[in-house]
Amino acid sequence: MAKPLNVGMIGYGFMGRAHSNAYSQVSHFFDLEYRPVLKAVCARSADKAKEFADRWGYESIETDWRKLIARKDIDLIDVCTPNNTHAEIATAAAKAGKMILCEKPLAMNGPEGLKMVEAVEKAGVPNMVWYNYRRVPAVTLAKQLIDEGRLGKIFHYRAKFLQDWTISPEVAQGGAGTWRLDAAAAGSGVTGDLLAHCIDTALWLNGRLETVSALTETFVKERMHKLTGQVEKVGIDDACIFMGRFQNGSLASFESTRYARGHKALYTFEINGEHASIFWDLHDLHRLQYFDHRDQGVVRGWRSIHVSDGDHPYMGKWWVPGLQIGYEHSFTHQVADFLDGVAKGKPAMPDFRDAYRTQVVLDAILDSAKGGNWAKVKEA
Repeated sequence: MAKPLNVGMIGYGFMGRAHSNAYSQVSHFFDLEYRPVLKAVCARSADKAKEFADRWGYESIETDWRKLIARKDIDLIDVCTPNNTHAEIATAAAKAGKMILCEKPLAMNGPEGLKMVEAVEKAGVPNMVWYNYRRVPAVTLAKQLIDEGRLGKIFHYRAKFLQDWTISPEVAQGGAGTWRLDAAAAGSGVTGDLLAHCIDTALWLNGRLETVSALTETFVKERMHKLTGQVEKVGIDDACIFMGRFQNGSLASFESTRYARGHKALYTFEINGEHASIFWDLHDLHRLQYFDHRDQGVVRGWRSIHVSDGDHPYMGKWWVPGLQIGYEHSFTHQVADFLDGVAKGKPAMPDFRDAYRTQVVLDAILDSAKGGNWAKVKEA
């Protein structure tokens, strides 16, 4: 019998649903030493916490995250709150000896993120950050192909993450649902929200970014703030474009925006190497596009790999070959890897220190955009 591991989740929004679903499903498909138990959910509103708990099967609720952390029957704290609360909650959880899963980005900035890293490392508690796209089987397969040397020397890495949900100036900032538009809660706009995903994947697939040159823009300068009812200056970036250079010599080209009409969540990346190229699209997430120049000329061309066979990453745990999985499964894979790491006494990436590497890239991007110059990425 798997040993129970009691989860206390703070927050209940979109990511709270994604995480809760993963905890609920993981033991059905993965043979693990630990079994997540939905012990408690915490929210400021008791009514909303109770409604969420009833829907997802949490045994109890709290309205004060400090009380949740202090509970002896909680093993793991899942931080699903706005970015400006991550550091205080995670640091307190580490001091209490709790395991921690934290939403991305890790922190508001690099210095704050480093303090979180130091806190969990001093406490010696298992920790992880929810950069879930690493666990999409097609993306994990891309990592496998790169590590096997199939692409050869890498020349280019380009990525984009496009949305369109904030184009209307009538969209408010601050409060539930739109806290990502409030710099005080989010720290930055699309840079920390969307590009953070792209950068984490890029560092994992292609290694360290050394230098960046960025341009940001805030298209709507003022918005009503939900909490004050006043029209206030917008402090986040609506769009960001940056180029850079990786440690391996390859060139980087990244773009993110919430002003690309017609795109709800278009996340793509392409990597070009001396022998082969790969391309992935979140809208077709179960497929990996692959081109190998070494193929015979008469059949050389892009091939679409349907990542659903039992020997593809994670897929042996799901259905028969040919039947695909989706976005929510990436979170289940992340929970499975975390629990496996706990059982084996080894970290599952990205842990806080690994996520801190993304944080210092975000800092360099924002510094470059502000100063209009190239910025070096801090060693992390």
